[in-house]
Amino acid sequence: MSPGIGYGSIAAVTLVTVLIGFFAVRISRTTSDFYVASRTVRPWWNASAIGGEYLSAASVLGVAGLVLLQGEAALWFPLGYTAGYLMLLLFVAAPLRRSGAYTVPDFTEARLESRLARRVTSVLVIVIGWLYIVPQLQGAALTVGITTGLPRWVGAVAVALIVGVVVAAGGMRSITFVQAFQYWLKLTAVAAPVVFVLLLQPGIRADAEAVAAAFPPFSVGGPGEVYRAVSLLVALLLGTLGLPHVLVRFYTNPDGPAARRTTLIVLCLLSAFYLFPVAIGMLGRVFLPELAEGDPDALLLLLPSRVLPSPYAEAVTALVIAGAFGAFLSTSSGLVVSLAGVVSQELFAGSVRGFRIAAVGSVAVPLVVAGITESAGLAGSVGLVFAFTASTLCPVLLLGIWWRGLTARGAVAGMATGAVACGTAILVGPLVPGLVLLEQPAAWTVPLATLTMVLVSRLDRRRIPRGVDRTLALLHLPER
Repeated sequence: MSPGIGYGSIAAVTLVTVLIGFFAVRISRTTSDFYVASRTVRPWWNASAIGGEYLSAASVLGVAGLVLLQGEAALWFPLGYTAGYLMLLLFVAAPLRRSGAYTVPDFTEARLESRLARRVTSVLVIVIGWLYIVPQLQGAALTVGITTGLPRWVGAVAVALIVGVVVAAGGMRSITFVQAFQYWLKLTAVAAPVVFVLLLQPGIRADAEAVAAAFPPFSVGGPGEVYRAVSLLVALLLGTLGLPHVLVRFYTNPDGPAARRTTLIVLCLLSAFYLFPVAIGMLGRVFLPELAEGDPDALLLLLPSRVLPSPYAEAVTALVIAGAFGAFLSTSSGLVVSLAGVVSQELFAGSVRGFRIAAVGSVAVPLVVAGITESAGLAGSVGLVFAFTASTLCPVLLLGIWWRGLTARGAVAGMATGAVACGTAILVGPLVPGLVLLEQPAAWTVPLATLTMVLVSRLDRRRIPRGVDRTLALLHLPER
């Protein structure tokens, strides 16, 4: 692969991102513009932006690599990523928008009438955001290292700088334009290799049949495999409900019905997208099976140059690099906006200047962590972040929206229990290989956190917030 292709693609997507971002700066004038784009983003535009920020390094590079490694067993990832939005549509989207909050901690404080619950939620949002940004920076490092030959740290630093500048300059209004553009860029980037390989590669049907014959047919597997699949689905389905950069998007809709329409469109956009990483993973099994022993996350980057004739190989590779780099930029931007909103509300009284300072700080810490840790598989790393989110923020959101009896003490106890249990599993799991309960902890940490919230709230029932009926009416009654 020519380094010039990598340089050109990364420079092009960076330039377009910065230009779109600074165009939006001209109309980002108020505090509401910075936090929630003044709640004026229409469903199609917002859905594209959500798709842009949600489709992270794990989706663009990691899913294809997992299919290369695991075959049909990896299909739980795209299924769970997409179905998580169905859960959002059914249980969270409209009530969350009607709450009128700017951030998840705002919602927690309003629902539970507790500053302590707000502080705990704020800490969890920051931790989740940092954990999620790290794989994006590691994916950028992988992409830059493979496509340009530069040291890998250059990619992480470049993404951190670009995201910090764009978010600090224009806030939510700015990244909405950027992320909507980048969804369609990413969709084109993953679709192009599949289309061109199928059109231009002779004999692909015979090759595919020969390789498929070498793999055993799908089987359910033993109890450990069943548990692993169920736990992964629990993490992905429920973790989506608590992702701070996803939730903040629903505050940008004009009203509750618009939030529901946005979620429905997102489901369609994600379903269309995930067809292609799965197909790329299967093509990798045909043409690049040796990558399974090396760096499977690089499959999408290497497939066009290994399979397609010139000049198609160069053109498709350039598009793929642009889409991959766009994935790191868009997801990191959404995370930094959500983190900056929380930090500035807590430390800087919600000012625009505080938002900008918080944006820079929100990307600096993950950059340091990404530099001192080794990259694991991208999809696997993000899957553990989903498990942590499902064990902490998801229960408090679902119970806060749908159960009158939730109290502040119950919420804090449940979030702390979920954080400690899931965090311990994530840290100890690599030290005890083969213990499936630690490899995929969501199947037991989510029920544990939820049960703790319910039991403590029942014991503390005299402290149910006084304004709970008014708050629940606000969440569930349609706008007039």
